[in-house]
Amino acid sequence: MRHSARVAALAIVLAAAAGASASAQTRGVTASEVVFGMHTDLSGPAATYGVSSSNGVKMRFDEANAAGGVNGRKIKVIVEDQAYQVPKAVQACNKLINRDKVFAFIAPLGTPMNNACFKEELAAGVPNLFPLSSARSMYEPFDRLKFVAGASYVDQIRAGINYLVTQKGKKKLCVMYQDTDFGKEIVEGAEEQAKKLGLKILEMTSHKPTDQDFTASLTKLKSAGCDLIAMGTIVRDTVVPYTAARKEGWNDVTFMGSAAVYDLVVGAAPGMDGFYGMGLTEMPYADSQLPAVANFVKQYKAKYNIDPNIGAVYGYVAADLTVKGLQNAGKNLTLDSFISGLEAIKGYHDIFGGPEINFGPKIRQGANSSFLAEVKGGRWTRVSQPLGF
Repeated sequence: MRHSARVAALAIVLAAAAGASASAQTRGVTASEVVFGMHTDLSGPAATYGVSSSNGVKMRFDEANAAGGVNGRKIKVIVEDQAYQVPKAVQACNKLINRDKVFAFIAPLGTPMNNACFKEELAAGVPNLFPLSSARSMYEPFDRLKFVAGASYVDQIRAGINYLVTQKGKKKLCVMYQDTDFGKEIVEGAEEQAKKLGLKILEMTSHKPTDQDFTASLTKLKSAGCDLIAMGTIVRDTVVPYTAARKEGWNDVTFMGSAAVYDLVVGAAPGMDGFYGMGLTEMPYADSQLPAVANFVKQYKAKYNIDPNIGAVYGYVAADLTVKGLQNAGKNLTLDSFISGLEAIKGYHDIFGGPEINFGPKIRQGANSSFLAEVKGGRWTRVSQPLGF
């Protein structure tokens, strides 16, 4: 072998070794694989989101793997059930960080669960990617390892209240919320917008996520004379009080929730017509006018033998953004190259008609607009253009 040929061969070997060394020093990354972790609710009160979002994540990663992976690496995700309980979430996070050595968390579910995991997660250098929570704590204070795609709960509820007050003439604002970190975000948003509009919040009631009897709360709110109730609720604690109020003949009040209520289960539940929620993207109906959405529904159902809900959409988009970040990072995948790869995402549009997403060195919230939707005939229907501040 000529000297020049030997030098070239040696350079290739050294470059490969350098890449392998970098991968070996990066948790969750090998020359052939990158491992992500996901703690979510597979068995608790928010399982409708957890199961579908984990399916959405796996579906997009399976697509990437079927195409050969990203820069030569297959993508693996380890999903842990935290049942929407903080202690179980902490256990799941500990396992994923310390035993599984995951590269990053993707689409972890729940505001209080994410908040409880942040300290150990960030200390270990594990990014938190696109959580199923719109709390401001998901991206504030700034941390290079936190990335969020959409509008915060605070901005969502502010936008909804502003629309219903200025466009629908509502004046008597009340709040019904879960006594959790998530619920308190709704309270903060309602208080901020009430102050801006010069309104007084007439009454607030709180409950536990697992509560099923809302008689006392509804009695208190009705006595206050509310004509608009901002709800810091998710699925069961949205459907039960709303349908109970309507059955009791309390029809002169408008109920409105954040994107946490914008779910197929909520919209399709009997008696939910007239309920409002804030949406971030197109609801995945099989007869959607967006061909990409209709095709997604068809493929998801073929894969999982069930129709997707909005959680599946969030999971799929989270995984797609993650794939973009990995692609941008290049073959020498490290924590720093991945962060730079995510920061390089500009002008991103998902297949579901969501808002444009942009990140940057100091930008960790990709978009901040949402829209108001109403349940009509058991389906969610947009009733406003994108709203934001």
